[in-house]
Amino acid sequence: MNMTAPIPGNRSNNPGATIRALRRSADMTLAELSTKTGLAASTLSKLEAGHISPSFDKLAAISRGLGVDMAELLGNPVQPAAPVPSGSGGRRVMLRAGEGKRVETRCYSQTYLATELLHKKMTPMIVEVRARTMDEFRAEFGDFIRHPGEEFVYIIEGEVEFCTDLYEPMLLRAGDTLYFDSEMGHAYLKASDSPCRIVAAASPRGSADPMVEAFVLASEKRAAAG
Repeated sequence: MNMTAPIPGNRSNNPGATIRALRRSADMTLAELSTKTGLAASTLSKLEAGHISPSFDKLAAISRGLGVDMAELLGNPVQPAAPVPSGSGGRRVMLRAGEGKRVETRCYSQTYLATELLHKKMTPMIVEVRARTMDEFRAEFGDFIRHPGEEFVYIIEGEVEFCTDLYEPMLLRAGDTLYFDSEMGHAYLKASDSPCRIVAAASPRGSADPMVEAFVLASEKRAAAG
């Protein structure tokens, strides 16, 4: 299997239709998905219709609710290659400049990378930051973005104001890096007239945490019994 096949880039994409198809194939109602994700059914309906923006935290919650890899929400990923001998990892995917799965919002242009690979330890992306104020950010997303895990960001160009619900805003310039707890509410704002681009990698904390999995399994069994 060719693990370096290019992903069509440079085109806007809203995963709403894919989310609806996956939900229906799982024979799940909007109300049931709402219970699993914590997102309002009305929010899910608007997202599926493309009427609201698919922020990373929403995509992460929906992928958990549907029990699929986030890459599946962004298109049709290539399945991992056949297992390689023990002790020698063999997965790889290479993208040329400009390739990736693009998701457009008013505040961000997000290009998700390596979407061909399922079950990644992190979600890498290149983001062009557009929103200049928190009022503009909240008008689209309602509040700060937050999701379980940790996040790393490197400023490629421009100046970015990093805002959180715990600390004073921080100005980041090209070459600066930041590593933070992504369960803390956060937002990236454009702080210069020139284009502002960052590369970010989000990693769920304890993705294989047996205690979390045990609670999820117990909750699902109770729901099934009920």
